[in-house]
Amino acid sequence: MIKKEERKILPLINPEEEAFMAGPQSRIKDLKFGLKVLMEFIRGFRMLHFVGPCVTVFGSARFEEKDDYYQLGIRVGESISDMGFTVMTGGGPGIMEAANRGAKMAGGKSIGCNIILPFEQFPNKFLDKYMNFKYFFVRKVLLSKYSYAFVVLPGGFGTLDELFEALTLIQTRVMKRFPVILMGKEFHRHLYDHIHYMAEIGTISEHDLDLFLLTDSVEEMEEHLKKYAVEEFGLRRKDPVMPSKILGEKY
Repeated sequence: MIKKEERKILPLINPEEEAFMAGPQSRIKDLKFGLKVLMEFIRGFRMLHFVGPCVTVFGSARFEEKDDYYQLGIRVGESISDMGFTVMTGGGPGIMEAANRGAKMAGGKSIGCNIILPFEQFPNKFLDKYMNFKYFFVRKVLLSKYSYAFVVLPGGFGTLDELFEALTLIQTRVMKRFPVILMGKEFHRHLYDHIHYMAEIGTISEHDLDLFLLTDSVEEMEEHLKKYAVEEFGLRRKDPVMPSKILGEKY
């Protein structure tokens, strides 16, 4: 289980983002902020252009190596890597570290999109490549842009945010119908019941219940990925696109 501990309230690491989210600023400040966001997107595009196809694994930063869900994360990372996918995570500790660790154990690629926070979040040691992001929304877009599936292990507010954003984008057809797999039946039991309740009262469609799979089985996860990611989108192993020396690109 995760340890409950007192945490100090630390100063915000990015007061610029806080100011932007607090309402209108001067035109020049909003323009400068927009340019900084654009540059972070471009840096992300350059780093991630050659890493795919990916499966993104979401989960809590607070689980330790001894925890069952950490061990499940390792098995998930190994399985995804054995299928030929790059394992992408938020790059931090806990389940993110576990999935990246599993990828490395299987000899696969391991990528992290790390967010700079005052506590908990720091790049784990099992990453082949990672980028530190200042802006949450840039990071969230890039965690989705390069992935053909999303595997969601137990987590907190951030993990649920990433889960429901993926489901919303798929539901509204902003994003293709990539498979979403929720790992951990007992942990997600109340969430699963609430989603079914939403369908019962009509705030989502009955068909929306088919947008994700709830399971405890890594084998079932793998079969779901094979059917709805590999076969559905015709993925195959192929020669990588070569980076451009002129543009200063690299793997």
